[in-house]
Amino acid sequence: MADLIIPALLQTIYMVFFSTLFSLLLGFPMGILLVITEKNGIWEKKQLNKILNGIINALRSFPFIILMILLFPLSKLIIGKTIGTTATIVPLSIAAAPFVARVIESSLKEIDKGIIESSLAMGCSVPEIIFKVLIPESLPSLVLDVTTTIINIIGYSAMAGAIGGGGLGDVAIRYGLYRFQTDVMVVAVIVIIILVQGIQFVGNRLSTKLNKK
Repeated sequence: MADLIIPALLQTIYMVFFSTLFSLLLGFPMGILLVITEKNGIWEKKQLNKILNGIINALRSFPFIILMILLFPLSKLIIGKTIGTTATIVPLSIAAAPFVARVIESSLKEIDKGIIESSLAMGCSVPEIIFKVLIPESLPSLVLDVTTTIINIIGYSAMAGAIGGGGLGDVAIRYGLYRFQTDVMVVAVIVIIILVQGIQFVGNRLSTKLNKK
């Protein structure tokens, strides 16, 4: 059984790592823009804010399996194929990016507005407020946001196994469901649970340490 689970675990880690990286690259700037362009924001742009909200809400309304199928042509264009572990990174990243944007937005909005107003009064520019006030002040919360994102992507990657995405989800479905090897499915699920618990533990510890600092 180890010859099935270990390669599948490595595939899942590979998918989750790069999907998290790309979803943060896409979602983090969107989350910041949502905060700074809102009404009374430090860079108020109501129209841009409305467009961003519309795009994020539209993407979040798609069930992941449907979104993955719709993004097959994009995976084909970027990766050269639509099935497999690497091809799955494209829809995983795009599906997670709107979630990232919302959790980042939520964390940044928790910052005391008095700190931002003081920074503006001292003549700080918008980039300075973003990188020297917003991000540092919300860092413990942002670490938890990244942790939650990773866990969500693990869940997405498991669902991707239903349509040839590879990883632990693929093993659980292919052997547990189609071949009635319940023991393989149970082990795959247990490994996913351990992976999630481990990531949550590390995220919580890191956030607590940053909060104390």
